[in-house]
Amino acid sequence: MSITPESKAALITEYATKPGDTGSPEVQVAVLTHRIKNLTEHFKTNAKDNHSRRGLLAMVTQRRRLLDYLKKKNESRYQDLIKRLELRR
Repeated sequence: MSITPESKAALITEYATKPGDTGSPEVQVAVLTHRIKNLTEHFKTNAKDNHSRRGLLAMVTQRRRLLDYLKKKNESRYQDLIKRLELRR
């Protein structure tokens, strides 16, 4: 259900804008997207897990805010990111 350190490190290196970058919006959105996909799979078998559903909604909201920030700051980086992550929007 949670993200493994190896997969998180792989996401960080793939979406980092420079070496050692862990806080850029691209990296944060990629990690949140991975966690959201994991939780979505979890809900297919555990439909009544409302505590985790609340966490999922918080993650979706956080990702939305980060994407809005990135779109406001740099439209081309935003467009590139949503294509790479295959997000609707």
